[in-house]
Amino acid sequence: QVQLVESGGGLVQAGGSLRVFCAASGRTFSSYVMGWFRQAPGKEREFVAAITGSGRSTDYADSVKGRFTISRDNAKNTVYLQMNSLKPEDTAVYYCAAAYLLTTRVAQYRYWGQGTQVTVSS
Repeated sequence: QVQLVESGGGLVQAGGSLRVFCAASGRTFSSYVMGWFRQAPGKEREFVAAITGSGRSTDYADSVKGRFTISRDNAKNTVYLQMNSLKPEDTAVYYCAAAYLLTTRVAQYRYWGQGTQVTVSS
């Protein structure tokens, strides 16, 4: 079992940058694919980015490609999401999640954090 805790959210102006973190418990962190999702008010949770256990493969939603970067440090049991050139439409609660395979599907992520709010002002 993995417990996930996000942090690093906040308020930023459009065009700015923010880095969110996800700290994981457990000794098997490196065996999980880690993903970031987001959910805006009144909208469904959507895939943002994912990274394999080794960190060698990543996947991104088209809406964030070239602006967001996912990375992980297995020694620290932490996954990061660096967000640059932020837009007001990036405003959402950001969740990290753990899965057994590289996928964009919400239902295939087994463990979830509680989320961290990211607000981008125009």
